[in-house]
Amino acid sequence: MIKKGIILAGGMGSRVGPSTKAISKQLIPIADKPIIFYSLSILMLLNIKDILIIVKPSDENSFKSLLGDGKSFGVKITYTTQNKPKGLPDAFILGKKFIEKNSVALILGDNFFHGQSLVELLTNTSLKFKSGANIFSYNVKNPQDYGVIENLKNNIKIIEKPKKTKSKKAITGLYFFDQDVSKFSKNLKYSKRGELEIVDLIKVYLKSKKLFITELGRGSVWLDTGTSEDISKASNYVEILQDRQNLKIGCIEEIALKKKWINKKQLRSRIKFYGKNKYSDYLKELLDERI
Repeated sequence: MIKKGIILAGGMGSRVGPSTKAISKQLIPIADKPIIFYSLSILMLLNIKDILIIVKPSDENSFKSLLGDGKSFGVKITYTTQNKPKGLPDAFILGKKFIEKNSVALILGDNFFHGQSLVELLTNTSLKFKSGANIFSYNVKNPQDYGVIENLKNNIKIIEKPKKTKSKKAITGLYFFDQDVSKFSKNLKYSKRGELEIVDLIKVYLKSKKLFITELGRGSVWLDTGTSEDISKASNYVEILQDRQNLKIGCIEEIALKKKWINKKQLRSRIKFYGKNKYSDYLKELLDERI
């Protein structure tokens, strides 16, 4: 079972500029809440309460102002900084002391996951996870923009942004790794673009036959909010569902309350912290519910 989680919230966010000259991309809103709430909520739904957030030095205070140490919504958050982007595996090098001898989930801070059966699928995968690596695939129409899984006659290949491929199975921004991930990451060589590549790390586990692949099927939603257009599409999706159902997506306080990680007194403190807005109004509705 995965008990620790890392959110990678560094990076330059240049494709979302010019806003990211002043604010972290992960703090830009999707609908009524910051992007990072959605990745954080996935870890919380998986019952992961010990969380490391990796940020740029210039963004650390902003994240701490918003999330603090996590205690007010039932989790434990620590922070570390990444001076410049060095690739996704750098998260495991920076997080070596945090990981210790535990398995860990890594989720990219700008990735959005949703779906009725998604949490059950991810939870079952987490509960069964013992060693190796587990990645999650998702069918896309533009596989050339992602790391891709090719499976020809049971011969699995992991390819980074292929120019040509018959596969539509992209590797999403959610990964489960065992305690060896920091050691394997440190032994990786930098690519031509000067970064450690997640695909190369995955290949280490593939070579040792310790790679597991879980497909996120129909009914699951994965969005990579790498551009302003992507953020707009994700916002439209969330707003439509929330308006129709009057249920929030990515509401970290609601998750904490329903899991009994916080009580209604603590929820009132969060409402006061947020001030007057529609998000707070929704939290007020939770006070009247029998949880």
